Amino acid sequence: MRRQPLGTLAGVGLALIGTALFFTACSRQAGEPTRETTGVAAIPGTPIVLVSVDTLRSDRLPAYGYDAVATPAIDALRRDSILYRHAYTTAPLTLPAHVTALTGLRPDQHGVRDNAGYRLADAVPYLPDLLRQAGYRTGGVVSAYVLRGTAGLSRGFDHYDDRITVAPRALLPNLQREGEKSAELAADWVRGVAGEPFLLFFHIYEPHTPHTPPEPFASRYPSPYDGEVAHADAIVGRLMASLREIDIYDRSLILFISDHGEGLYDHGDYEHGLLLYREILQVPLLVKLPGGARGGSTIERAVSLTDVMPTALEIAGLPLPEGLAGTSLLAPGDDEGRRPLYGETLFPRLHFGWHELFSVIDYPYQLIAGPDPELYDLAVDPTQKRNLIADQRQAARDLARRLDTYDIGFVSPGEVDAETRRGLAALGYVGNVAEGDGPRPDPKSQLHVVERLKEAFELYAVADYEAAVRAFRDVVRDQPRLVDAWEQLGHSLTALGRLDEALPALERAMELSRGAPHVAGAVAAVLLRLGRLEEARAHAELAVDGHEISRDTLAQIAVRSGDLAAAEGLVAKALAGRGTRIDPLLTQAELRLLQNRPDEVLSITQQAEEEARRLGLAAPAGLYYLRGSAHARQGALEPAAEAFRAEVDLYPADVDARTRLALVHYLMKSPAQGRSVIQELRRAISTPHAHAEAVRLLRQVGDVEAARGALAESLARWPDDPELRRLAG
Repeated sequence: MRRQPLGTLAGVGLALIGTALFFTACSRQAGEPTRETTGVAAIPGTPIVLVSVDTLRSDRLPAYGYDAVATPAIDALRRDSILYRHAYTTAPLTLPAHVTALTGLRPDQHGVRDNAGYRLADAVPYLPDLLRQAGYRTGGVVSAYVLRGTAGLSRGFDHYDDRITVAPRALLPNLQREGEKSAELAADWVRGVAGEPFLLFFHIYEPHTPHTPPEPFASRYPSPYDGEVAHADAIVGRLMASLREIDIYDRSLILFISDHGEGLYDHGDYEHGLLLYREILQVPLLVKLPGGARGGSTIERAVSLTDVMPTALEIAGLPLPEGLAGTSLLAPGDDEGRRPLYGETLFPRLHFGWHELFSVIDYPYQLIAGPDPELYDLAVDPTQKRNLIADQRQAARDLARRLDTYDIGFVSPGEVDAETRRGLAALGYVGNVAEGDGPRPDPKSQLHVVERLKEAFELYAVADYEAAVRAFRDVVRDQPRLVDAWEQLGHSLTALGRLDEALPALERAMELSRGAPHVAGAVAAVLLRLGRLEEARAHAELAVDGHEISRDTLAQIAVRSGDLAAAEGLVAKALAGRGTRIDPLLTQAELRLLQNRPDEVLSITQQAEEEARRLGLAAPAGLYYLRGSAHARQGALEPAAEAFRAEVDLYPADVDARTRLALVHYLMKSPAQGRSVIQELRRAISTPHAHAEAVRLLRQVGDVEAARGALAESLARWPDDPELRRLAG
């Protein structure tokens, strides 16, 4: 259905603007005009350096008037550069914003609308591709998983360094590279191509969350964000110093940008992605021309990240592709090239089921269009405290008409693989919702949900599973269609050993996600632990084509079914596709244990432990259990006890590790220690199954009186539990 032009709504009232904009379909196509510019003569072969500092607010830089942080490197670059006072991104998300800078297109044109589920198409004109075709060497060094080359960014690059490993349960530092290391890698690459025309795309992730600046910046600045900005400045300074040493700096075109800003609670959100206020959309933009031409000057007209690519092509003397949204930043004067600037975020809808937001800036006015539209005068009210939507009706109508000319229809994302989902969740991009019917709320009315969800993820990350369960339950009560919250609730309950509660949570996530492979795989893993092997097999087979972890689950099912011949082949397949995952190694170790090859078990668990340490991860569940079992098989009881104790310390909900530890103490003629471990088990794990296992072990070692007492106490707590009743005869 074609959307009604908003120009026809004059006189109907501004309340209808929001309705017409957001509750009807979007289908119109239009592009912002492109034009030729003649501000600076082209210099073919000019080295081009695009420097992007992620999540950098322009109003937190001295170059833009802020005095609470020192940024000597950026200040020095500013003295050699043109500063653009009013520069804006097109999206408050890392991947779409950088694609805009490298294509000269709005997100609705280049098609990358979020950090996951969208890929830059090969047919879209792309700066690295165009420059390489013109004889440039092209190199990219990025510092965060979000800019992975598999999203289409590596096209056109001779060298694209995105070596950031994502592993299960990865900690945040493993999903970004220290900016100093990236600066070193970038300088090394430039040294190798310094005699040729080249493009360097250099990206650092400071000051993205978490805001934990290193010393001396942490002590120097009360604001952690300011400390991160100062740290980022030092990294930029290191790269600029390298360019000077290589004798590249003076003759280069250097474009300094950020992809978006940061909320810092100016409008209720600490981070970015959900809202489109000035602190999120306005970014620093410096252009250092060869020889420092026009250095120290300032441009007041509003510009966009869409203008980065045309500027680079103009200096290189290359023609601009047709249909670009951007124009060269080098037009003379402040009035030429003025046009409304577009911004969007689909993040609220894609991740939470709330309404997407759109923005049009025709400086000084900004319209934020959504269920509750807002209009601001950025010149007189840069902090956006006064919504003028009821007072400046004509300005609102004009901007709404402009928005109506864009093709901003919603395009659903593709399936997101498990590795990408893990990586983005660890970087703070949480949320994944099932599409539903009915009106969608404005994101600004739902910010409390985001805070609670992020808190829940953080609790899970630090292994406070009890608190994580409470937090995720709070979220699903408020947002019952939030897939990630149900899934992570299931994972938290699984970590506590509460498998009977974890299964329905994961099944709800599977229902809402319409059988997403990663959720089906999680259900299969819980069913496996519950001993429901055929059901586990069915779910793993549903997941296996899109979820490599399920290959390991199928291998485990074969092992535990006793089908060792089939298990051998399945383990081999799981190992072949494991990437950085460690669990398939443990499945292989479990198979070798059943084959009575304990020496190999010890070797495999050693390899797994070393890989986990190299990735910055804790040893995965089961590693020390298998090592302890191998030592016990060899009769080495003391090393076995040490290994089982290590498993218990890391994974307190592991009933089997606790019972094996107790049994080893009995075998070592230390019954008091064995009883102590069993008592510890019964205090630590409040499930009927755990207590039933304690009773079985006490009977096995001949401690009849202790077994009788434990069973009586357990039946008093869970009188109707079938497992305990069977033990009572």
